[in-house]
Amino acid sequence: MKLKKVIYIVCGVLCVILGTIGVVVPGIPTTPFVLLASWLFYRSSERLRNWLLSSRLGKYAREYERNKGLTIKGKISAIAMMTVMCTISVVFFIPVFWVKILVAILGLIGGICVAFIVPTAKPRHFDE
Repeated sequence: MKLKKVIYIVCGVLCVILGTIGVVVPGIPTTPFVLLASWLFYRSSERLRNWLLSSRLGKYAREYERNKGLTIKGKISAIAMMTVMCTISVVFFIPVFWVKILVAILGLIGGICVAFIVPTAKPRHFDE
């Protein structure tokens, strides 16, 4: 097995683990990790990608692929959730000032990425 393929598989498994943790831990995103895992498995293992897409976590990747991006509602929801979680973390849980600034900046970057880099899904019609 090629080293590149092994690295993709290991990184994909790590993304699945992080995505799974994100389901139950507020502040850790699920969808980006699952999408990255899907891409990594696409490049390395068709069997693992099929497994991921057929799992409960796979619904995030299937919806993204089917819609060719996130819906406006999904983007607003993601940005709102990131904002709430970053704010709660900065105000209540992070005692070190420079870490508060770092989390705020990373939250802002994440929101900008969701708003402007992640594709916006085209509206679906009932006949599709």
